[in-house]
Amino acid sequence: MGVSRAIKKSYLAREQPEGAGATVRRSIGVPQLRNFTPFLMLDHFNIAPGAGFPDHPHRGQETITYLIEGAVEHEDFAGNKGRLEAGDLQFMTAGRGIVHAEMPAQNTERNVGMQLWVDLPQNLKMCEPRYRDLRGSEIPKVTADDGKVEIKVISGKSQGIDSVKDLAYTPVWLLDIQIKPGGKIEQDLPANWNAFAYVLSGVVDFSNGTSKTETIMPYHNVVFEQAGESVTMSVEEGASDSARIILVAGQPLNQPIVQYGPFVTTSREEVVQAMMDFQTSSNGFERAADWQSEIGKTMGRVH
Repeated sequence: MGVSRAIKKSYLAREQPEGAGATVRRSIGVPQLRNFTPFLMLDHFNIAPGAGFPDHPHRGQETITYLIEGAVEHEDFAGNKGRLEAGDLQFMTAGRGIVHAEMPAQNTERNVGMQLWVDLPQNLKMCEPRYRDLRGSEIPKVTADDGKVEIKVISGKSQGIDSVKDLAYTPVWLLDIQIKPGGKIEQDLPANWNAFAYVLSGVVDFSNGTSKTETIMPYHNVVFEQAGESVTMSVEEGASDSARIILVAGQPLNQPIVQYGPFVTTSREEVVQAMMDFQTSSNGFERAADWQSEIGKTMGRVH
């Protein structure tokens, strides 16, 4: 274990409407943090039955969806279909183009999760789309601090456990950490990677460099400085509740980011081309012509 990273900034992710009737707490892709390479957007979403994200396109990025509560169905123009239950993840590479829908299962009251958008390296922007699903039962779990800390090692390493999963083109670590009152963890991170922690619930004390700590409330994103080797988190002994934190780190990409909605490129010309390709159902979007998802039909088609 080495030097704890200092906190660059922390801020509340405010709730806002998104999609068709859904709400999200967005903490990357907002004025406080526009881009944080390789991360483009982070949404803590809440979708009630009858709401959702009907048919929409993507190009040039990967999305990581982690379902915390409920169930969500997805469907795309290539015939891929699936369902995420609580604890499951989907890694979707948009590549040169995909149109899909993400809708809550209609027999659930609340559908809550996290969706992270990760930039693709320039040489992979036009790769073929692909999916990688990870079931909750496949995720390694490890405890620390005499059982006061439990870590789901979704991607990356913690306490000597390696997820041994290669689910995204851009290297990303993703850890779901629960800390009971009185618990503490020092988590190593890869050198020079960008990292942040989103507090899902509870009150967490984060180390801020060598000797200081900062107390963080739920729905806040904590962005760390790049220098340093680890992040230290704890919950007070007398706290009434445990805390749950999503800790994420990613390898920075040395490239421009030009984004227009769901299209992420490295130049303005490429963004214009992406819009043209989508509108004309060409160059990766051929299957978008006249396609409509079954799960999104009840809400109409949204572009």
